[in-house]
Amino acid sequence: MKISLLQMDVILGHPSENRQKVEKMFRQTIEDAPDVIVLPETWNTGFFPENVKELADLQGEPSCSLLSELAGEYKVNIIGGSIADNEKGKVYNTNYVFDRNGRMISKYRKIHLFSPSGEHNFFEHGDEISVYEIDGVKAATIICYDLRFVELVRTLALEGIQILFVPAEWSHHRLEHWKTLLKARAVENQMFVVAVNGVGKAKELKFCGNSMIIDPWGEVVACAGEEEGVITGEIDLSIIHDIRERINVFRDRRPGIYKI
Repeated sequence: MKISLLQMDVILGHPSENRQKVEKMFRQTIEDAPDVIVLPETWNTGFFPENVKELADLQGEPSCSLLSELAGEYKVNIIGGSIADNEKGKVYNTNYVFDRNGRMISKYRKIHLFSPSGEHNFFEHGDEISVYEIDGVKAATIICYDLRFVELVRTLALEGIQILFVPAEWSHHRLEHWKTLLKARAVENQMFVVAVNGVGKAKELKFCGNSMIIDPWGEVVACAGEEEGVITGEIDLSIIHDIRERINVFRDRRPGIYKI
């Protein structure tokens, strides 16, 4: 499976310009014939302007229509990063996923909101996981801060996912956390982790880039730097079966004594 990551310098507070940028980067990326294209967190508004409620999409529009049309036109799966999404006056940090026919197959709202930046004062918490299939492969999405919560990722692993997608706007001064946590989630759950981060700045906050694809052994398949651009990598899903046979942590778990 070939996966392309759109590492964007999202323009804070300018949804129309960001949609134009997504479309331009997408049409350049499609020349590599990827099976999946992945976007970063809150690519419509940036993370996040104080007037995010006014700038947010209304129930996913027009961003969902754009991604659906692109997926259907080019017959590619799209993991739509996340958008600021206003539904009945409440704003959510929402991921949408589209299959090769442009059909929306998953909707996930960020469960853990980043309280140090006050995200919980502007957005509502999601309260449901979403597991879906892309080309017959089980996958799930979490968003940025969700990465720090091992219980969430292990819950998804126990649902049988093989790929975890992580759109983010992760800050530069926590770059080592980003790298370490992504590898840890891949290794401890014996799955591929595909993480797409932003670059550039939002006011004083600088994002660290380093979007990457990590295999179940913790090896980096592909990694971006700190500039806007696209990276593409190929994953071999057959190695998941191999590692789970060699080191079967799921068989050896003892959930009856865990107190979480």
